Amino acid sequence: MRSFRSTQSLSFSLCFLVLVVLLIPSLALGKTPRRVPRVSSNLRVDGILSEDIWDKALVMELNYEVRPGENVPPPVRTEVLLAYSQSHFYAAFRAYDPDPSQIRARICDRDKMYEDDWVALVIDTFNDQRRMFDFFCNPLGIQGDQIECPECSEDSWDAIWESSGKITDEGYTVEMAIPFSSMRFQRTKGDQIWNFDAVRSYPRKVRHHIGLFPRDRNNNCYLCQAEQLIGFAGATPGKNVELDPTFSALYSQERPGFTEGDFQGRDKDFEPGLTARWGITPNMTLNATINPDFSQVEADVAQLDINTNFALFYPEKRPFFLEGTELFLSRFRVVHTRTLTDPNWGIKLTGKEGGHAVGFYTVQDKITNLLFPGSQGSESTTLEKKSIGTTLRYRRDIFTSSTVGILLTDRERGEYYNRVAGLDGLLKLTKKDQVSFQFLGSQTRYPDSIAVKFSQPRGRFAAGAYEVLCHHDTDGLDLYAIYRETGPKFRADLGFMPSVGTRYIDFGWAYTWFEDSDNWYTMINLGTCYETEEETGGTVLHQAYAYWFDYNGPLESGFHVIGSAHGKNGFNGREFDNREVQFVSYIQPTGSLELEFSGRYGNHIDFANTRPGRRLSLNPGIGYKLGRHLAMALDHTHERMNVNEDRRLYTANISQLHLVYQFNRRTFIRTILQYIDYKRDTGLYVDEVDPEVKHLFSQLLFSYKINPQTVLFVGYSDNYYGFQNINLIQTDRTLFVKIGYAWVL
Repeated sequence: MRSFRSTQSLSFSLCFLVLVVLLIPSLALGKTPRRVPRVSSNLRVDGILSEDIWDKALVMELNYEVRPGENVPPPVRTEVLLAYSQSHFYAAFRAYDPDPSQIRARICDRDKMYEDDWVALVIDTFNDQRRMFDFFCNPLGIQGDQIECPECSEDSWDAIWESSGKITDEGYTVEMAIPFSSMRFQRTKGDQIWNFDAVRSYPRKVRHHIGLFPRDRNNNCYLCQAEQLIGFAGATPGKNVELDPTFSALYSQERPGFTEGDFQGRDKDFEPGLTARWGITPNMTLNATINPDFSQVEADVAQLDINTNFALFYPEKRPFFLEGTELFLSRFRVVHTRTLTDPNWGIKLTGKEGGHAVGFYTVQDKITNLLFPGSQGSESTTLEKKSIGTTLRYRRDIFTSSTVGILLTDRERGEYYNRVAGLDGLLKLTKKDQVSFQFLGSQTRYPDSIAVKFSQPRGRFAAGAYEVLCHHDTDGLDLYAIYRETGPKFRADLGFMPSVGTRYIDFGWAYTWFEDSDNWYTMINLGTCYETEEETGGTVLHQAYAYWFDYNGPLESGFHVIGSAHGKNGFNGREFDNREVQFVSYIQPTGSLELEFSGRYGNHIDFANTRPGRRLSLNPGIGYKLGRHLAMALDHTHERMNVNEDRRLYTANISQLHLVYQFNRRTFIRTILQYIDYKRDTGLYVDEVDPEVKHLFSQLLFSYKINPQTVLFVGYSDNYYGFQNINLIQTDRTLFVKIGYAWVL
């Protein structure tokens, strides 16, 4: 087995490199800034641009279509107007349209409006080309927001701000009032310079994206090309204190015999909680929470868990953990806060001072979830004991738009602990070339009883992990190469890394052709690669030559196919052929109708019985919007696998329905239905399995939301289960209420 001495040597070399570059000051490039005027009057946000503020505002015109056309004149005219007061950043759009009847605009919940027409502000408040706050509005003023960085996009971030929009005879107008307390920005008394873009998305035959400046597709730094704004002297977030008290109540019942007997009370829970947010400075935020409400009102999307050997990933949705979450992202998923299941309390500090970004949190969890990773599968368990989870992040800006950083995590309870430390960075060597890397080491100790039960090392053990990605990106040709290695004993218990003990290599090329909206295609991408993954001892797990073809065209249509040939997969000491084709297709023939169809077919391994098989998976979907208020989405997954000369091993079906009626921008009622049906041929399995399992989940939710934290949720959910000789029967049911209020000082 190969030792990790080479990994350690490279890590020490990288440490030296990081110490050198930390001493190099950041370089600054930019355009002549445009001054944003300061105004003293308040803005009534109603979507009507009649206030004196807009007569004094800076007016900029969006003169470039940047996609699909490359810096060509846009099909419609758009203006953005900017001003600021001591406490707010004000923006307005005049979006002209030759046929306002074609404007796509629906009343929906926040962050659900991206299929409509929309306008957006893109703001780099630190003038560092590394992170941007994005604020979106559709023509009716429905909000969306997110934080973007060169290697991340966090649309889970929700800020408190005001917006309104009106459709007119000339198109539509939008007003935005964003409190400085909802953004982080430079701590200075004088003028600030911000990088800035304004964007309009105009969906007709194709979706046109229109911006303020021409974009060089041979430049991998978007914000380096942005317009610049100057002003904001005296801008202040005020006291910048937000208190979010919550009260949640839950009552659930279940049948004591699972499918038999009368319902009996299972849980009756009444939980007050408090989350506090304090902007210590304009660029540093402290969050604290006591007995927080971490309930989720959005049900997880059902995933196939048949014939899988690794744990499934589910995204984080809880508000406390979403503050500054982009700072904790890295090449490896060593931080995934959903591993913290039921916290008693938590403290979090995030922010940036000059070229130094910091993030820290510590949380006490009532239970401790453990994931035991491996090269060919993972297991998990839960310790019914409290534990403390802590993460520390530091990142340093270097050069024009590069970064290096350190990441530390620690979780422990009694004789159990897991600690991870490492270096990572993104180095933009030229406008076309960049390298990203991460080097990690871990130390772990499990309780002896857990180590024995799950065949884990006893006592203290350690291992390393590292990854390097090189990328050459141009208008046409892209080249890349990835090397990744994880030691068999590497653990990241505050993250999500179900696979370890492997060495992975992937390198390839792609070429892209672009055309404008009048052509039969707007983008075609063609590429190939070679990828191989093996255990650190040399056993092949995956090896293949892959190819792909991507097409985008009229009616927001797309077709993407990826296949593998001349490949093999390894599992449990055996090798299997690996030839498979996957595809994804979609089209939006009207503003109200979306159609999707994806699938895959080819070789696959029967992991339960260690033998070859052939898998077919099909996934049709439809989305339909009736008028401005009603939206429906129906999705179905069908998968089947044959073994032993076309004998059916299993057939799996998952159907999911989302139905939402939005009364107004604050109020909606939603129904979610998920139905799962698995059928297996028990004679083809070595171990005993159920011949049929059925599961129906339903949820009904009433939501009243003034802003992301001032909310009222009332909901009901239940589960039905059935088996081969047992019809679906209701096994449990839950009624829940949540009230939250954002008290902003």
